Amino acid sequence: MECLSDQPPPRPPARSGEARPFPLGTAIEAVNKGARATIPATITTSFQGTAQAFQSSMQGLGLLLLAAMLVIYIVLGILYESFIHPLTILSALPFAGFGALVTLLIFGSDLNVYAFVGVILLVGLVKKNGIMMIDFALDAQRNESAAPEDAIFKACMIRFRPIMMTTMTALLGTLPIALGFGADAESRRPLGLAVVGGLLFSQTLTLYVTPVVYLYMDRLQRKLSRMKIFQARKTAHSYE
Repeated sequence: MECLSDQPPPRPPARSGEARPFPLGTAIEAVNKGARATIPATITTSFQGTAQAFQSSMQGLGLLLLAAMLVIYIVLGILYESFIHPLTILSALPFAGFGALVTLLIFGSDLNVYAFVGVILLVGLVKKNGIMMIDFALDAQRNESAAPEDAIFKACMIRFRPIMMTTMTALLGTLPIALGFGADAESRRPLGLAVVGGLLFSQTLTLYVTPVVYLYMDRLQRKLSRMKIFQARKTAHSYE
């Protein structure tokens, strides 16, 4: 026997607080996809507020990264008086960027402004390892007349400890951000993930790749110098 009541059935509890948070970049992409599917092409749409600021900031970050790399190349070229060896120092940057992107992909984080800041930080952190090795190797070649193979091998052996100390300091310093500790940690977590992943991946390969690149660049520099000498001698003979 069922009892009938005039009262309406109870409503389910509100679950607005259980909504899954999405990154702003993912939300903008979803809105654009829905707008293209429903709104006619004759209607122009645009974002306002935080979404507009996010789009404008993301457009300039790529140019900022390229400008930072160009400035670093110019400064290193002036410091070492060479156009070749700055490329040797910057040869580890692709590995750092690849490690940062793979880490963000594994943990499902978006490439937002914080992640881009982490990539720019990686440029300075990874460049430091190359400077410590190449500076020692060039000094050994110029002052001790050491062969390039012996100079870069000695540089790797002697500079290994300071490279590991500085890398572990940066790694442990950004690890709490990557783990998501602290207030508003979810928004800053991509920065820590990019730095930690890029440092781990690049540090594993830098001690092996940078010496090889150094030897190839040294041979290229010698070939270019011989070509210049040959051209100078040919010009002198033509004047005679």
